[in-house]
Amino acid sequence: MKIKNLLFDLGGVIMDLDRDRCVRAFESLGMADADDFLGVYGQKGAFLALEKGDIDAGEFRRQIRPMFDRPVNDAEIDEAFNRFLLGIPRHRLETLRRLRDRYGIYLLSNTNPIMFDGFIANEFRQEGREMADYFDGMVASYKAKCYKPDQEIFDYTRHTCGINGGETLFFDDSEANVEAARKAGFKAVHVPPGSEFSDILEKYLTEHQGE
Repeated sequence: MKIKNLLFDLGGVIMDLDRDRCVRAFESLGMADADDFLGVYGQKGAFLALEKGDIDAGEFRRQIRPMFDRPVNDAEIDEAFNRFLLGIPRHRLETLRRLRDRYGIYLLSNTNPIMFDGFIANEFRQEGREMADYFDGMVASYKAKCYKPDQEIFDYTRHTCGINGGETLFFDDSEANVEAARKAGFKAVHVPPGSEFSDILEKYLTEHQGE
């Protein structure tokens, strides 16, 4: 089927990440096990519960506060967590706007309210727009109450966004998520570190001409 929609992961595809910077930030606050809790493609403990929507931001902060060897306030926790995010190069925002003239543009992200409503939202304001101005639909794991690579979140995305998986090309920097999307009936491509999703799209379209 012809590609009508593009479905994007956020971190590692649209937004640049630096996990080690986040780990160092938590360690500097006195968290000894930050490296274990903060995975490149998935979190553990309270970090995972926050991304799955099992707890809210306030409960997350309460649960991790005992992990520090000194008192820390909410702002310090949030600032350390947001160190995971480097930002969105402006040219990617411009590309999303151009692509929206030709495709339905959607977002599917494992994320949390601390990042999503703060740093991430601000990065999408670089051009004087809001995040919703770049997408026809957005699915955040903490709102969906499910998490990639679980099949449930792909079913949720298909239903919530009203899209056909066979007409939708999904971009993710995790090969496990790409494989899960394919099993769920989506077309999907891996975005390796250091690559641009626009180049991956162009290559895919060239290789699948006439289909």
